[in-house]
Amino acid sequence: MRMKIACVVGARPNFIKLAPIIRALRSHADVFRPVLVHTGQHFDPKMSDVFFSDLEMPRPDHFLNIGSGTQAEQTAAIITRFDELCEEHKFDRVLVVGDVTSTMACAITAAKRQIPVDHVEAGLRSFDRSMPEELNRIITDSLSDLLFVTERSGVENLRREGHGDDRIHLVGNVMIDTLFTYVDAAIARKRYESFNLTRREYALVTLHRPSNVDSPERLMIIVEHLATIAKKVPIVFPVHPRTRKVFNAHTQASNVLGCEPLGYLDFVSMMEGAKFVITDSGGIQEETTALGVPCLTLRTTTERPSTLETGTNTLIGDNVADLAKPVAEILEGRYKTGAMPPLWDGHAAERIVALLRGKGPR
Repeated sequence: MRMKIACVVGARPNFIKLAPIIRALRSHADVFRPVLVHTGQHFDPKMSDVFFSDLEMPRPDHFLNIGSGTQAEQTAAIITRFDELCEEHKFDRVLVVGDVTSTMACAITAAKRQIPVDHVEAGLRSFDRSMPEELNRIITDSLSDLLFVTERSGVENLRREGHGDDRIHLVGNVMIDTLFTYVDAAIARKRYESFNLTRREYALVTLHRPSNVDSPERLMIIVEHLATIAKKVPIVFPVHPRTRKVFNAHTQASNVLGCEPLGYLDFVSMMEGAKFVITDSGGIQEETTALGVPCLTLRTTTERPSTLETGTNTLIGDNVADLAKPVAEILEGRYKTGAMPPLWDGHAAERIVALLRGKGPR
């Protein structure tokens, strides 16, 4: 009897992380029956549909069509609709990835039905509970049967919180699995040429966290500093939907090139070709480390300390003016080079599936 696993996606990072796991599960079709569930948390096609085509993922078996709303509204809707799906399909396990609302809501639903939950990217902690993602991580880990961890700090965090070693598994980073699979195809696109730019002669910016983009005043401060940096190196800024409203109204910087969100391959092409990246994203901190591209993170904390300790990432903090020093170091060739964290080797999904094989159906 094949193990029926509900594999949940809901937002852009989920697709990138789940793609190699789906492939690995399907390579053992005699053992696993993966069922792809898309909650619809990211309802903009630019932030969802393009990733299915870029990552060669199968179309979802079930689409919950959650759409927009407050976090509370989305959580309630996901729990209600995913519970109906669990009742109908009697899943053996539920596999969730990352730290978005869909991750937490589906973990709660499965746990209430006594369905084992497996969490990919477990144990990451920013220690900042003002971040919704931090609460999602803690809740999901507390309910999970198997905790698949990307870096050593995650193992230490989970042990400190009382999770047993029999549940904790350091497997590496599935986001890097996907990156290694597609990086050559992404590089070949030379997406920067569409902006009339040259490789390693531009910077890339992504911002989406409420603390940076929801306040027009805060975003204006950031944009003013980006405009200063852009006098030295042009900046490409794919604008997240939540940022677009404020960006359109307040951005007049001449050498900051705003554009629509990019698909996965186009974005990796831009990121790999960049002189450096400015971001507040968690996953991009990891991808830039794997690519050896300097990353400057506009946050006060990170749940991915290996990117600071081993990789190419630097935390800037709240003061955007503090970008000036590391930007100067990068442009003058004095910035750190970084290295790859352990087990970020493109085989994390294979390790996850090997561990799942040992569980068997209920």
